[in-house]
Amino acid sequence: MRLLAWAVCVALTALICWGIARASTRAVPHPGPWRLAAARFCRNRLAFAALCVIVALYVMAALAPWLAPYAPNAQPDIVHLQNLPPSLAHPFGTDFASRDVLSRVLYGARVSLSVALLAILLSATVGTIYGAVAGYYSGRVDHVLMRLIDAALAVPRILLLIAVLVLWGAVPLPALIVLLGATGWFGVSRIVRSEVLSLAAREMTLAARALGARDRDILRRHVLPNILSPVITTATLGIANVIIIEAGLSYLGIGVRPPTASWGNMIQDGVDQIASVWWVSFFPGLAILITVMAFNLVGDGLRDALDPRQVDG
Repeated sequence: MRLLAWAVCVALTALICWGIARASTRAVPHPGPWRLAAARFCRNRLAFAALCVIVALYVMAALAPWLAPYAPNAQPDIVHLQNLPPSLAHPFGTDFASRDVLSRVLYGARVSLSVALLAILLSATVGTIYGAVAGYYSGRVDHVLMRLIDAALAVPRILLLIAVLVLWGAVPLPALIVLLGATGWFGVSRIVRSEVLSLAAREMTLAARALGARDRDILRRHVLPNILSPVITTATLGIANVIIIEAGLSYLGIGVRPPTASWGNMIQDGVDQIASVWWVSFFPGLAILITVMAFNLVGDGLRDALDPRQVDG
């Protein structure tokens, strides 16, 4: 049954990646800018391979209950099965509590990837709205809003998160997502603001104002669609940053708390015996490394593909 689940995982990943490549490279009479950007991205083999890795990670996370050989917190024999090296029965070994490391890595992917994705969606949404308002109205509104951003950026994000989480104590997962998202939108807002300042002075925006269009409609129909490119690129790169931050907070014991499996607290589980029981920390650390590299490569590929200066031959 488990082998069938892994086969389904591989097939589903291949099907999704093939569908993306097929849809992006299919010839159409008059391709739009987004289709051209997608075709440029797919021609970047390194970035597309990284996208396939991300798809595989999310598919494995979604299918973790069927792929994992054991329950993530199962402790079958804490005396005789603790700290076992990798083997056929336990491909990634076991930890000090006889828990299967492979199962915990798979379930930890669900937590780490979900936290990062939802936090970035929140921060990108808030940052886009805030930056669009500041850039569109400019003047005194822009001055006040940007000074608030400058004050927020003066406080290092990681120190702010540590202070809040230490004072708050144990936080549920939704609260951690909101906290990560609420402290990560400042940079996005500055990028959006600079783009909107340029768009607000263009002829299409001036014409819409002259025709009596409301500010809300101008922002929604003319401004926001034209600033999606930098927002998407920044959000993709930000996911990798959030994964590292969440892993660091969980490693310190103030992020995702045990017994919930997270890549960060899994590394902490094996740090005291890293020389002899290396597999407990190695495999979740490798998962973080692969995931962060994949998101960074995809972000770089998107930045190049969405660059308006790119010319298709």
